[in-house]
Amino acid sequence: MSIARDALPEVVVAAYLERLGRPRPAAPSADALRALHLAHLDRIPFENLNVALGVPVNLGLDTLAPKIIDRRRGGFCYELNGLFAHLLAALGFEVTMLAARVWTGTQWGPPLDHAALRVRDADGTDWLADVGFGEHSRWPLQADERAEQDDPNGRFRVLPVDGGDVDVLRDDKPHYRLENHPRELPEFTAMSWYQTHSPASHFTRSTVCSRQTERGRVSISGHKLIVTEDGVRTESALPDAAALAEAYAQHFGVPFTDDEVARIDRFVPSPEN
Repeated sequence: MSIARDALPEVVVAAYLERLGRPRPAAPSADALRALHLAHLDRIPFENLNVALGVPVNLGLDTLAPKIIDRRRGGFCYELNGLFAHLLAALGFEVTMLAARVWTGTQWGPPLDHAALRVRDADGTDWLADVGFGEHSRWPLQADERAEQDDPNGRFRVLPVDGGDVDVLRDDKPHYRLENHPRELPEFTAMSWYQTHSPASHFTRSTVCSRQTERGRVSISGHKLIVTEDGVRTESALPDAAALAEAYAQHFGVPFTDDEVARIDRFVPSPEN
């Protein structure tokens, strides 16, 4: 059950590639996939800001494309990997969505806790692509390679487990357990609602907006700006709506309205409160 190749209109494909700063690849090659994957992590943030804004998360392409492409926003796994899957399919890759259970540090999360992609290039090589997990691998991982795979973000392994699933590990620590059978984006709707409404979900407790940079990562979490460069982490307070607005515009290119920034500001108590 691969993603349909004609789901995104050509005008949307062109705008998406412009958003990524990438030309249309001549062929669905491994090099093209790698370049698109890296550009996505650099340019489109992992974020949950619709929760703070009180805007429902809709997984329909007619909602995802305007949000991520036209309004220069990001999203979380179902949104980012969901739209990326359709871009890759439109460019000639064979793409399958997979569901995963995220490792919490003590146990596996619920089914459909995460969405990732299995992508086959023109040479028939299968890759695991994931632009919706926050800090993960910068490059796609070879899906059938069992040895360690070196990446700028660490050492990754893809290991089979009983039942046909595979565990994805970073530096010998599990990230998530992937199912081996295909899923469709609407199947994640119920879990998406849970992630954005349940008090037990970390997405309802604070805001996050984060993207990869050439030298590390930049994030806004609540009222805090976190910049990591060459392994050195620095944190700065964003005490009010004006500081938040400036940081979102500077680091993520998101021109929020005054009302939107005020709602984000109110979502998490300021550090001094």
